[in-house]
Amino acid sequence: MAEKIDEAQVRKVAKLSRLELTDAEVGEFTGQLSAILGYVEKMNELDTENVEPLAHCLPISNVFRPDSVKESLGTEKALANAPQRDGDFFKVPKILDVGSGA
Repeated sequence: MAEKIDEAQVRKVAKLSRLELTDAEVGEFTGQLSAILGYVEKMNELDTENVEPLAHCLPISNVFRPDSVKESLGTEKALANAPQRDGDFFKVPKILDVGSGA
């Protein structure tokens, strides 16, 4: 059976992930991660000798349209529903203050 996850490993991963976990959360995640590993180990018991590897369970095909040059929307149509405009441009609220350095 797979090696169980212990609290030290959960704390190490939490530290690497910069997560602050309470003792209760560490205990909860220890149990959950051990259960996941147990499930994966159970799946390893399946006979997959004659199962062909696949990326998707359903057949898929490229759904992209052909790349072709088309006439652009145009400035007037693009700005037709704009709440505010400034000539040929969208007018948007200022979001940076003077001291932001941007």
